[in-house]
Amino acid sequence: MLKSLNQWCFPAGMPLEEVMSVSSRAGFEAIELNLYAPDGVGFTLDTTAAEAEAIGRLARNYGLQLRSLSTGLMGRNPLSSPDASVREQGRRVVLKQLELAQLLGIDTVLVVPGVVNAETSYDQCYERSQRELVTLAGEAEKRGVRIGVENVWNKFLLSPLEMARYLDEIGSPNVRAYFDVGNVLLFGFPEHWIRILGERIVKVHVKDFKTAVGNGGGFVPLLAGDVNWAAVRTALQDIGYADTLTAEVSPYAGDPHQCAYDTSNQLDVIIGRK
Repeated sequence: MLKSLNQWCFPAGMPLEEVMSVSSRAGFEAIELNLYAPDGVGFTLDTTAAEAEAIGRLARNYGLQLRSLSTGLMGRNPLSSPDASVREQGRRVVLKQLELAQLLGIDTVLVVPGVVNAETSYDQCYERSQRELVTLAGEAEKRGVRIGVENVWNKFLLSPLEMARYLDEIGSPNVRAYFDVGNVLLFGFPEHWIRILGERIVKVHVKDFKTAVGNGGGFVPLLAGDVNWAAVRTALQDIGYADTLTAEVSPYAGDPHQCAYDTSNQLDVIIGRK
C-alpha cells in the first residue's frame, strides 16, 4: 500500500509547491489534491488543460503520484437535492473532476453521493443520487476514470450491505467505493465494512476517531483514536487492496509542516512498515 495525504492536511491557501515539497520530504508517495471554486489553490472549476498539466509536472518533480482527486464542492451541490439546478451544478463538479483526471492519468475521483436532511428524505436521497450516478457512469467509462463513492457523515449509506447494494444497482464497473475508515467508527467496524465491500473498494481514506466523544471533535491524529488498525490492515490485505492509504487529518495550528511528518510515520505503522 502507498502512503498518501490529502491537500486538506495543510492550511487553506498554502501554495501548491510548498504542499508538495513538504509532502515529498515527509516521505509520501502520492498526494490527493482537491477541486475548488475558482479562487482556490490548485485545481479549480476554471482550471485549463495547460494549467492542469503544469500541476501534474509539479507533482512529478517532487516524486508524487496523483492517483485520486477529491472535492468539497459536492456539499453545496448534492446530487440528491430536490432542486434540479443544484443537481446540475453537482454534475458539473463531477464532470470537471473526470476531465482533469483523464488528462493527468488519475484513476479515481471522489464523490459524496448526497445528503439526507430536512428537505431530502432517505429514499429520495437514494433514488436521486443513484439516478445521477447512473448518468455520470457513462462519462466515467468513456474517460477511463472511476467514480469513488465515499461514506461520510451525511446520514446516508449507514450500512456496508446497503452501500454494496447501492453500488451494484448502478451497475457500472466505473462506480465503486471510496472507503473512509474513520467515518464508520461511530456506528460500525471498518474491518467489517472492508470485507463486505471487498473488491468494490478502489481507494481508502484514513483518519482516526474517539467514539466516546461522539461528534466532530472526536477526530484525532492517526493511532490516537479507537480504530483497530491491525484489523483494518489485515482486512485490506485479505481483499487484495494494494493502492493508496490517503490520510485526511486536520493540520496542526502550531506547525502545519510537522503534521505531514507525523502522519507519514503513523502511516508506516498502519501499513506495517514499522
